[in-house]
Amino acid sequence: MGEANPGGAVDHATERDIRPAPVKLEVNGTSHTFAVEPRTTLLEALREGLGLTGTKKGCDRGECGACTVHVDGRRVLSCMTLAAMQEGKQITTIEGLEQDGELHPVQEAFIEHDGFQCGFCTSGQVMSGVAVIDEAKAGWPSAATADVRKPFTVAGLSNTEIRERMSGNLCRCACYPNIVAAVAEAAEKG
Repeated sequence: MGEANPGGAVDHATERDIRPAPVKLEVNGTSHTFAVEPRTTLLEALREGLGLTGTKKGCDRGECGACTVHVDGRRVLSCMTLAAMQEGKQITTIEGLEQDGELHPVQEAFIEHDGFQCGFCTSGQVMSGVAVIDEAKAGWPSAATADVRKPFTVAGLSNTEIRERMSGNLCRCACYPNIVAAVAEAAEKG
């Protein structure tokens, strides 16, 4: 049985009861199996379990976007996602964007437009930028879309649209104009 806590409720899950369990993650096209505690976040599994440190730990509560990765092609905040729940899903981190030595067009545009200063938020910004373009290609409107009854296209990615869609990613250095320009250029090219 569990232990009583000061409020009188019974605590059924104590530290000694939480045991690591194996989880198989498909990350950047490679399968990895390792043990994680049930409460381990995807961010912790990527950084500490797999050594993929491109995904950053910023606020650790889903507010800054530095930990953005893609799960099955959709952007998620890895600090708010449990690793054990990602078994069987395709996870892409910043390390997985380049293919055969070629940078992703969004990565190239960030370099071209100097979309970073300190660089801490850059991986999350790039991952969100890729997702913004994919979401626009899929026809998803945003809160800034003027008429959600009409199909949305990449051509509709104005600066206002990009700012709205990237609003979950914060930059302490305030490189927002350069980030918007980078996403806009990558969208035009691709």
